[in-house]
Amino acid sequence: MRTAHFNHHQRVHLLQGAVELFAAVIAAVDASVTEVRLETYIFHFDAQGQRVADALVRAAERGVSVYLVVDGIGTPPLPPEWERRLDAAGVQWHRYLPLGYFGVFRPGRWRRLHRKLCVIDDAVAFCGGINVLDDWVDPHYGALSSPRFDFAVQVHGALALEVKQAMEQFWARLELSRHVESLRSPRTRRLLLQAAPHPVLPHGVPHPHAHAPGESVWAALVLRDNLLHRSRIEKVYRKAIADARHEVWIASAYFVPGRKLRRALVHAAQRGVRVRVLLQGRYEYFMQYHGARTVYGELMQAGVEIYEYTGGFLHAKVAVVDQRWATVGSSNLDPLSLLLAREANVVVRDGPFAKLLRERLLQAMQQQSTRVDSEAYAHRSRWQRSMDLLALGVMRIVLFLIGRSY
Repeated sequence: MRTAHFNHHQRVHLLQGAVELFAAVIAAVDASVTEVRLETYIFHFDAQGQRVADALVRAAERGVSVYLVVDGIGTPPLPPEWERRLDAAGVQWHRYLPLGYFGVFRPGRWRRLHRKLCVIDDAVAFCGGINVLDDWVDPHYGALSSPRFDFAVQVHGALALEVKQAMEQFWARLELSRHVESLRSPRTRRLLLQAAPHPVLPHGVPHPHAHAPGESVWAALVLRDNLLHRSRIEKVYRKAIADARHEVWIASAYFVPGRKLRRALVHAAQRGVRVRVLLQGRYEYFMQYHGARTVYGELMQAGVEIYEYTGGFLHAKVAVVDQRWATVGSSNLDPLSLLLAREANVVVRDGPFAKLLRERLLQAMQQQSTRVDSEAYAHRSRWQRSMDLLALGVMRIVLFLIGRSY
């Protein structure tokens, strides 16, 4: 089964952090002439977020069609003044599945929009793990001492058309959901949503922005949803790990891989592949922080090297295999991401790109991380073990309830 469709002759640029991403996005939006689409989990109207919002408003005011989708949990209700500004400018926007007062008791509404995508004029697209949020500010912890460690990519070429069509499909489903929200049967609603048109993805179709002299990069867009592609991103990871011959480097903010993915990492390490995993070293959320530590023992016993990032908050979801394959996106390697959220990753087959990302990860491991000691882990306190097991148990209960809702 094919896990990804690769496009040739793509120009892919690595962006690190919100400063680099926002500058590129705002420049592209300001140069737009026909259409801008943006999806994000968090849209925070801090100073940096307002810069992005201002660019969307400017584009809409000069006649560009602008579509914005934010997640209904990651993004709280928009400030009233910004609702008025977006509406007055003609920006079309949605908050995806806000829970409301009783949504927490409806597992079917726990699905999240976690992907971060943007496409401008069918010509340039952005994909990664970076929210519309100041790198130096956290909504829960306030000002940060160092910026988040995260990445995105800017893509010129036919892949931008795939991003656009995926976003158009999602928008069509959101519009359709407005008309079927009053239906009382969840099963009927799902059937209607599944009947929304699916895009016909281009296969190597020439595009005026697709070719760059001297460049020949293969890249693919990999999506997961709760309909046809529920395990697609995980399968892409497992195939790359299975094909690895020298090294596998992974950075994941939330990391509780399932049995198949753990087995792939263990088998790779056992056959001599150097497997390094960079994980969150600072406490952020109970389930993710403690749940990750339940898998450390099995992986380290097989020879996997685990590093905890302590320079700030790790938010990256990237990987490099054999310095020739890389992925950058929104999908963590935990069950809530792999089984619940809409995610988007770009996979790149290109040596220079993979080596550049590898350099950034190596720098983070060497300068801002601590390698987990297997002996210290084995002798961690009883309280720590209890919290780890409790987090894993809560996560399994959540997954059970989600499974019952489909």
